[in-house]
Amino acid sequence: MLRYLFTDKTYYRTLRRLAIPIILQYLISSSMNIIDVAMIGQLGETAVAAVGLSNQAFFIMTLVMFGISSGAAIFSAQYWGQQDITSIRRVLGICLAIATSAAVIFTIIGVVTPGSFLGIFTEDQAVVTLGSRYLRIVGLSYIVTSITYSYSAVLRSTEEVRLPMAISSFAILFKTVLSYLLIFGHLGFPKLGVEGAAIGTLIARYLECIILLIFVYRRKTPAAITPSDLHGYDRIFLKRFFHTVLPVAFNELAWSLGVTVYTVVYARISTEAIVAVNIVFSIENLAFVAFLAISDATGIMIGNQIGAGREDQAFDYGRRSLTIGIIGALMVGVLVYLNINNIIQIYKISAVSLEYTARVMAISASVLWLRVSNMLIIVGILRPGGDTRFGLALDLISLWFIGVPLALITGLWLKLPVYWVYLIVNAEELIKFGIGLRRVGSRCWINNLVRPVAVEPVVDS
Repeated sequence: MLRYLFTDKTYYRTLRRLAIPIILQYLISSSMNIIDVAMIGQLGETAVAAVGLSNQAFFIMTLVMFGISSGAAIFSAQYWGQQDITSIRRVLGICLAIATSAAVIFTIIGVVTPGSFLGIFTEDQAVVTLGSRYLRIVGLSYIVTSITYSYSAVLRSTEEVRLPMAISSFAILFKTVLSYLLIFGHLGFPKLGVEGAAIGTLIARYLECIILLIFVYRRKTPAAITPSDLHGYDRIFLKRFFHTVLPVAFNELAWSLGVTVYTVVYARISTEAIVAVNIVFSIENLAFVAFLAISDATGIMIGNQIGAGREDQAFDYGRRSLTIGIIGALMVGVLVYLNINNIIQIYKISAVSLEYTARVMAISASVLWLRVSNMLIIVGILRPGGDTRFGLALDLISLWFIGVPLALITGLWLKLPVYWVYLIVNAEELIKFGIGLRRVGSRCWINNLVRPVAVEPVVDS
């Protein structure tokens, strides 16, 4: 097995070229998220809970954006295997239309009805009031975020990974510095607390979108869509597109709503519980960095190979990445587990919250390999292979028929501590892994979505 892992030099050369810029982007993003939580943590537990719950709106929206853009990237990656730029731009046009329409809905939720949204999660009025002030500002960035997501996804699927990485990293660093100045009022800036963090985020997201578009069109990348590209959508193309993309978008929406139910349960347990979970999630994001990049890179590689007609190579790439992901996640999980006490000491929270955080983090480190495996199977292998409906069914059944019921029973009915609830709901990951692994081995997930449809000749009678 170990010899098999290191025999394909082309695989590793391509993986490094695609994954390293994505790793850097995710690493900076996750690191800055931890710093954000730590900065807001200096304002007290109410601020941590308020910002954490407010970001549930952005969390749901970004997963919907991810579903739409990654669904579109399935096509653009396969078209890139054929070097069909015109079709790639048509895909981006549809993606932009759907993504911005969805973002308008989330903007209304964040700007017009933030109190009602936050009231779903908690009855703590101090948290709702503070969170509403944050959400009204951040909600104004949702539409430009949808544009950034769409362009970045298509750029990555055409192997242009450095440009979105560099711009996103700059925006994140800018946001962190500006938020620091506005939260605490340094260098002559006003001391705005939670609202300062929101303003820093808003400005950074607009700046990121503007800079990205400037470079996309100056460099004439495959994503440089123009009005002249927005035609030629035949019925067969649109049918294929929506047949593949809609399950991905619905998958991400349903999954995000399920995770939101988990958050509601954690928040209803206690403020200390939701504080602990928010902190652990920020650490999880950092632990997932390399594996998110491997998943993204694998999806691009698989899509390119399928589009070029090399299906055996696509299968081998998927199997190889999954094996590497499992081994790597086991190692990272052990590393996190051994450093729990060092990590949690940076947060100024109560003793109860510290205890909850340590226990939840220990469980998270133990199941990391399962969650990484399932992400690679569904997002990195099945989706780029066009097997989006199976991925949808697998996620929905495991989450809504196993995970969510277990969370509601253990958290709201049995009223178990948050760490027990967190452990029990992860049972869905084990079941998902067994079914997903079998699907990968079957090869039936490999579908060439951009192969021309054969048309039967008309025979004169």
